Amino acid sequence: MVDTVSYRPKAGEIPTQPGVYRFRDAAARVLYVGKAKNLRARLSNYFAPLPSLHERTRRMVLSASSVEWTVVGTEFEALQLEFTWIKEFNPPFNVQFKDDKSYPYLAITLGEPVPRVLVTRNKNLKDARYFGPYTKVWAIRETVDLMLKAFPMRSCSDATYKRAEQTGRPCLLGDIGKCAAPCVGRVTKEEHKSIALDFASFMAGNDSKYLGDLGKSMKTAAAAQDYEGAAKFRDRIVALETALSKSAIVLGDDVDADIFGIAHDELAAAVQQFMVRGGRIRGVRGWVVDKELDVELGELVETVLQNAYEDGSVPPRQVVVPELPADSRELELWLTGVRGGQAQGGGAQGEGAQGGRAPGKVTLRVAQRGDLAALAQTVGTNARNALVLYKTRRSGDFVARSQALADIQEALGMDDAPLRMECYDVSHLSGTNIVASMVVFEDGLPRKDQYRRFSIPESTDDTESIYQTLSRRLAHLSDDTPTSEEDGAPRKFAYRPNLLIVDGGQPQVSAAARALRDAGITGIQLCGIAKRLEEIWLPDSDYPVILPRNSDALFLFQRIRDEAHRFAITYQRQRRARDVTSILAEIPGLGPARVRELLRHFGSVTQLRAARPDAIAEVKGIGPAIADAVFERLRD
Repeated sequence: MVDTVSYRPKAGEIPTQPGVYRFRDAAARVLYVGKAKNLRARLSNYFAPLPSLHERTRRMVLSASSVEWTVVGTEFEALQLEFTWIKEFNPPFNVQFKDDKSYPYLAITLGEPVPRVLVTRNKNLKDARYFGPYTKVWAIRETVDLMLKAFPMRSCSDATYKRAEQTGRPCLLGDIGKCAAPCVGRVTKEEHKSIALDFASFMAGNDSKYLGDLGKSMKTAAAAQDYEGAAKFRDRIVALETALSKSAIVLGDDVDADIFGIAHDELAAAVQQFMVRGGRIRGVRGWVVDKELDVELGELVETVLQNAYEDGSVPPRQVVVPELPADSRELELWLTGVRGGQAQGGGAQGEGAQGGRAPGKVTLRVAQRGDLAALAQTVGTNARNALVLYKTRRSGDFVARSQALADIQEALGMDDAPLRMECYDVSHLSGTNIVASMVVFEDGLPRKDQYRRFSIPESTDDTESIYQTLSRRLAHLSDDTPTSEEDGAPRKFAYRPNLLIVDGGQPQVSAAARALRDAGITGIQLCGIAKRLEEIWLPDSDYPVILPRNSDALFLFQRIRDEAHRFAITYQRQRRARDVTSILAEIPGLGPARVRELLRHFGSVTQLRAARPDAIAEVKGIGPAIADAVFERLRD
């Protein structure tokens, strides 16, 4: 096997300045775009000996037939050029964004002589100010309906407005007070535009100012015995307070920030963006990212921010992320440029354009403490939930499942699709409480009623544990074993699997293959999935099977492996808790109720074992003497 690829340039040919590089295939298609502070140092990583490369990096390098680079003056210019080329060429090995849906916005067309407020997904309205995005259309329509009571501006179509001008009769909204009716001259166009500007300023976060001004106006009108006018001001205050109640108050009134949460695994990442303006959550957006190559969180943050603000959205002065990328300073410069350019050009969405504030520098940070950190944690939780939901929905797609099974059949060289797959994993704590799990997927879906757990009394290592587990399972499998229920009673192992999967690489697969040979079982395909590189290993194979990073087949492998791991860990924890409960029950004066209180108070066996006697004595019903006895007993 050659050490590296034939198109590797000589080290002296590659400059040491900052720049952007592109890998191309034989058809000149761009496969991957990257940037570097030092092109020579960065590219040398790709041309290291092939066996030392990450498996997916090796696949990209082998798929390419040439590499080219462009030198730029600064790291900031490299960031800009990389972003431009990724959008232009859409390279298959760069991060791929899955979210193709357009979100609804609230828009105010301030460029028109008679501005209009509308709900739209079109981000190209001339001289319009945008607010959002919102995740639900009904939520933004409800907000507009409430706001029109306080800011009665036009929301009708151009055709409706022209018809009212011609007939001299306003529409229903004009009659019920939700429009000032400039179409029939109840207010001038200048007065109506002032209402629209107030609406935009309020939505941009200046809500406390308007509520205060309205309160003063109401009191002044009441003092002048203008009770009808005071009632109108009161109704506007109620409408604004109702609209504000729809947005959770999370931070101080002076806080404007975009908060990003990212949850990712080897194959995908889910992103959540919370837009906080004036201390309130004004909009939420979420999308999913496919990862072809392994991307660290910092690098993923950089790509996510470029995607978030590429469509004209204006970043606020503060952007909160889960981790700072290596070139955070250059990213701040880029974000500041986006904020300044869009805020001055008009027609942009975001706090800079909407509130009429000075552009200002954008700061990239990680929230460490306080309310902002708590909100960032909430955003991260939403991202994790979104990732789980994405995986659940993808696995529930019949077409995707069918394609995954067909791809697995082809990749492993099976005669038939693996309609029944069994996956095995081993779990232990420093060699104690060794357990194994067996999970079953049929037609690409879990069959939890057929999951099995194994206790392993003694084992030398994970490979021996795999051998013992498979030997016990295969003992129930022979040619004359019924493959269906008899007399209404289900068999312990109901069906013969098409595919056995073990969590691990070559050593675990070899142990499983030995179990199959010793049991005399043939006709069942065997493979292992190594977690770090997501490689599929077959028995007696020197090289793994590499599935496309975003393929449904690899997704299904990952899901069944993760399910086996979860099931094994859960059983292992139950065993540990049961063992500790048995140990504690031997202590005089410590009954079942106090044992439960101890475990409830500390939350886990690990925390209880690590606790000092004084901390144990703080538990309800546990005195110093019992605390000392618990501490000493758990140290044995």
